Amino acid sequence: MAQQMEIDFNVPKFLSEERQKAPAHLQQYFTTFEDLYERKLWHQLTLKIIEFFKEPESAPFQIRVFQNFVAEWESKINKLSLVTIALQAASQFNDLKDSVEFLNQIIAKVDEAGTKDVYVLAVMESANFKLKLGESDEVKKAIDESEKILDGFDSVETVIYASFYRVSAEYYKAKANYAQYYKSALLYLACVNIEELTSADRIERAYDLSLAALLGDMIYNFGELLMHPILDSLSGTEHDWLRSLLFAFNAGDIGKFEALEPHFTKQSLLQQNRAALSRKICLMSLIEAVFRRSTDNRSIPFSEIAAETRLPIEEVEHLVMKALSLNLIRGSIDQVDQIVVVTWVQPRVLDKDQIDGMRRKLEEWDNQVKKISSYVGEQGGEVFAQ
Repeated sequence: MAQQMEIDFNVPKFLSEERQKAPAHLQQYFTTFEDLYERKLWHQLTLKIIEFFKEPESAPFQIRVFQNFVAEWESKINKLSLVTIALQAASQFNDLKDSVEFLNQIIAKVDEAGTKDVYVLAVMESANFKLKLGESDEVKKAIDESEKILDGFDSVETVIYASFYRVSAEYYKAKANYAQYYKSALLYLACVNIEELTSADRIERAYDLSLAALLGDMIYNFGELLMHPILDSLSGTEHDWLRSLLFAFNAGDIGKFEALEPHFTKQSLLQQNRAALSRKICLMSLIEAVFRRSTDNRSIPFSEIAAETRLPIEEVEHLVMKALSLNLIRGSIDQVDQIVVVTWVQPRVLDKDQIDGMRRKLEEWDNQVKKISSYVGEQGGEVFAQ
């Protein structure tokens, strides 16, 4: 068999041909590419490629530019930049399988000891395409592998964490794992500037996070979401009622919950889980009732809990046992006297109203201390020293 001769790729010819195909406002990029390439200014050329790929009308050129031009000098590119450029090109394939195959080649190039963090970025973005193909088992493997790698780093670039948490969140959303979705989605938002997300994306993420908070079995503290600016994306939209529902849950406001129940018809998941949501709002009401009390006044009669939660008094003990089993509170139940003694309540991220409540408690405590100080001073005379 005759040996095939390798012929050097004619970079200037390729760039000239692509320039002629490009819209007028993009043609100057190809001229700059050729100039920087010939002068071997790799860093400046990398930045120019990234700038070009951000142009919406560059989309039809991205795959060809990467495969025929960037591939010529990819060894000179910072690996994070290489993957960043490759990810943009991968999104241009019409067939998702082609995107995965393309990224597999990139993954192989960064699967080295010194670039394991960048490897995670490539693997997770490939997993994102696999998730769209329905290959959930492969996605879970990618998440597990990437998590172990990231645990070995003190820190990595924020874009890598953002990719990991975004794709993880999408996987857990597909699996209806509300608690894991809630955690991953919030961590993703901590890695990005939400102002750079589109309005539609912000609304979708706020909506999904709200549902996850409500439906997550182990989520009884909504403060972190309520204080996050992403939730404001629902204000003034058709989903504004969902935001109000979250605040009702966080405050344990059963009356407001019941007033908002008619909206459940707009979301089948809430309809299907109506009973679970009723149980959850009762638990939230119990937690809030305990939280509002001072630490020296947490012996609560069953009758008061029944009034707070709007439950029959015979169901109160079961509710408290549920709260104890979930470690939402700690304490004991006096079945004879029908009293619950609470010694601890789960720490919470407080919303503004709850913070104001804490302020009032501190003011009351301060006044009590002053009264005691004054009393002791009067009774002790000169023995007492201020």
